[in-house]
Amino acid sequence: MRLSLPLALMIAATPALAAAHMVTLKNASGASAGTVELVSAPKGLLIKVDATGLTPGWHAIHLHEKADCSDAGFKAAGAHTHSATPAVHGLLNPAANDTGDLPNIYAAADGTAKAELFTALTAMAPLHDADGSAIVIHAKPDDYTTQPIGGAGDRVACGIIK
Repeated sequence: MRLSLPLALMIAATPALAAAHMVTLKNASGASAGTVELVSAPKGLLIKVDATGLTPGWHAIHLHEKADCSDAGFKAAGAHTHSATPAVHGLLNPAANDTGDLPNIYAAADGTAKAELFTALTAMAPLHDADGSAIVIHAKPDDYTTQPIGGAGDRVACGIIK
């Protein structure tokens, strides 16, 4: 088969689709709590959430420092990723430097949450450092200002980013 020159140039000029990184979420008992797909974007990170088993309503979701979801409370995942010390939390906080901050997600009456989030605060590369990272869903919504986690409450789902 022979391609015309304009068609061949269009195919060659089409950017490759960004590689997706799939993360499996688990709940405190170790059961599946859905998936998160991370896609590198030119100026940030696209995050596609497909979570299950949540209580209906709003939930905070954050990027955490360590790829460790080994304990039932997911405390081993550490604090949020951040770009400066001391870390300051909050999407609505003018002094914030917390790269782990993300908008809240909403779980329907059946406990499922489907969302697409974008953050320009981080990219895929920093999440793949020596000890990896985690994505954590909390029991309550983030108020985007309260330190250190926006009043988000317990960690109810966790996924390892490596």
